[in-house]
Amino acid sequence: MDFVKLLTDPLTIAGVLAAGACFATIVTVAAPAMSEDRLGSRLKEVAKKREELRKKSRADLAKSGASLQHKNANQFAKGLVDKLNLQKALADDSLAEKLIRAGLRGQAAQTMFYFYRAALPIGFGVLALLYVLALGAQMPLHLKLIAVVGGVAAGFYGPNLYLKNLADKRRTKIMEAFPDSLDMMLICVESGMSIEMALGRVGQEIAPASVELAEEFALTTAELSYLPERRMAYENLARRTNHPGVKAVAMALTQAEKYGTPVGQALRVMAKENRELRLSEAEKKAASLPPKLTVPMILFFLPVLFAVIIGPAIIQINEILGSQ
Repeated sequence: MDFVKLLTDPLTIAGVLAAGACFATIVTVAAPAMSEDRLGSRLKEVAKKREELRKKSRADLAKSGASLQHKNANQFAKGLVDKLNLQKALADDSLAEKLIRAGLRGQAAQTMFYFYRAALPIGFGVLALLYVLALGAQMPLHLKLIAVVGGVAAGFYGPNLYLKNLADKRRTKIMEAFPDSLDMMLICVESGMSIEMALGRVGQEIAPASVELAEEFALTTAELSYLPERRMAYENLARRTNHPGVKAVAMALTQAEKYGTPVGQALRVMAKENRELRLSEAEKKAASLPPKLTVPMILFFLPVLFAVIIGPAIIQINEILGSQ
């Protein structure tokens, strides 16, 4: 009862109210001094970003300087290709398409390919010959010939194999992010964007995950603006990527613009199919894993297992025979 009386006492209530008012006054006065300086932090962030851009520009200048240092080598390769007329001697009608699929564009890429196609057989052949003469004196004659011919063949087919592997890696990186890009493109189209704006926006957003796909979207956006037919831009996209999923999307977009069907519906269906295609490829890789692990298990696991199982028995047998 005394506690209730104390709480209901007018002097106690007045004291609590006065203490609350003093606390609120102190907090109001001290709040500006204790608050975070947002302007200062923003200025620090701007200064930090400016410093990062400055470092990036310096790195770009250094890179351009390095490219200028290698300019003589490129000029040497171009002069040699033109002098020996290697583009005619080593003509390949599908080379331009192979280079585009590998992400290499321009006349310089073709020139360097022809240069390596002609220089590597000679270089590998000379290295194989030096190896045979220096370290293979005891080798039979047919093995020496096989080594030299193998070096020349490796140098001749090496650029094509490298180009094929580069194109396969690039296609894999593109297809890892392609279903997600279709989902983002669907959102952009259904929000009212045109297909050109959607490609540009998705290209910017997908760049951190896949630079190759962002590059392809940028090229497709540019081609949609200047090619006489939009169908050609979609076909070029499918030809550069060389993947059935992209070809299906290009065909769906072409038919949607030709017959006036909703582009969003086509993108929704294609996004679902590409996700299923990516899942099936992952399942295929997982199914091919056990046969690939068979040889490593035979070579590395079984000998150790036999040593662990048979080792103690051999030690006991040796101890018994030694005691006798």
